[in-house]
Amino acid sequence: MKRLRWPRWMPIDPYILLLLGTVGLAALLPARGTGADVASGASTGAIAFLFFLYGARLSTREAMDGVRHWRLHVTVLACTFVVFPLLGLASRGLVPVLLTDPLQQGLLFLTLVPSTIQSSIAFTSIARGNVPAAICAGSFSSLVGIVVTPLLAAALLGGSGGGFSADSVVKIVLQLLVPFVAGQLLRRWIGGFVARHKRALGLVDRGSILLVVYTAFSEGMVQGIWHQVSPARLAGLLAVQAVLLAVMLALTWYGAKGLGFGREDRIAIQFAGSKKSLAAGLPMASVLFGAQASLAVLPLMLFHQMQLMVCAVIAKRRSRDPEALASEEPAAPVRTAVGTGSRSG
Repeated sequence: MKRLRWPRWMPIDPYILLLLGTVGLAALLPARGTGADVASGASTGAIAFLFFLYGARLSTREAMDGVRHWRLHVTVLACTFVVFPLLGLASRGLVPVLLTDPLQQGLLFLTLVPSTIQSSIAFTSIARGNVPAAICAGSFSSLVGIVVTPLLAAALLGGSGGGFSADSVVKIVLQLLVPFVAGQLLRRWIGGFVARHKRALGLVDRGSILLVVYTAFSEGMVQGIWHQVSPARLAGLLAVQAVLLAVMLALTWYGAKGLGFGREDRIAIQFAGSKKSLAAGLPMASVLFGAQASLAVLPLMLFHQMQLMVCAVIAKRRSRDPEALASEEPAAPVRTAVGTGSRSG
């Protein structure tokens, strides 16, 4: 029997549909009382296990091999953890005209999250860019984000980030950093197992994130914070995020050109430097924001789907660039016009 596959022409990531379904379940059947305590404990364990797997998967050797292309990686990190946060801080001027305080805090948190790995690699490959560089750039960003994102959140969000406090940094260390380090230390013994069962553990990854989303949105429903968001505010948020994504896509492309990078490197920089990781951001938001996490992750969920749809279109257009097509043309035969020459076997 053939495996059912999601149609390539569908613009919506099927996992986004699962996330939306989880939000709907939390709206209809939120966890309350003992159920909420059980869900919260399971979510905490799932987050720790998720980052343990991240540590077990990351190959230290591959990461070190990528250091040779340090200019590209520094550029991506600067876009992810400097330019993005500066734009997030600038969005403060949109309160209360377009955004509410909680939505702006969520938007600011979105700008602090590390870049993606899988989708950056996929789009770079489609556009015929530097795939190894995209792999290393995404891995570096995720690794750096485990430390930098909480520190930036502490500095930029402070006490205004919902339930965020200095105590949340301790939670980040215990729930994210310690499991990650443990995974790295045990990788020598469990790395092979993790690699062999990549598909099954990938389902664990996604299931863990769904549990985090359900717990966060359940807490939001019980506390009634969704009454703070009107359709007009959601429309304003989408408009702001569209501008944010457009600015970063233009800046990464033309900025990389100004820095002297070639076409393949520019593609890797654009896709790795303009995107934000839903997988890394959701667990962090759950730890940092507590009961306010549902509003905090809403901008990240919307931006994630927006970036997938827009970058899919850009990647397909990049793959049809004359320069890309020229690189795909078969090399001319070595044989000369007079019939001499040789061929290699």
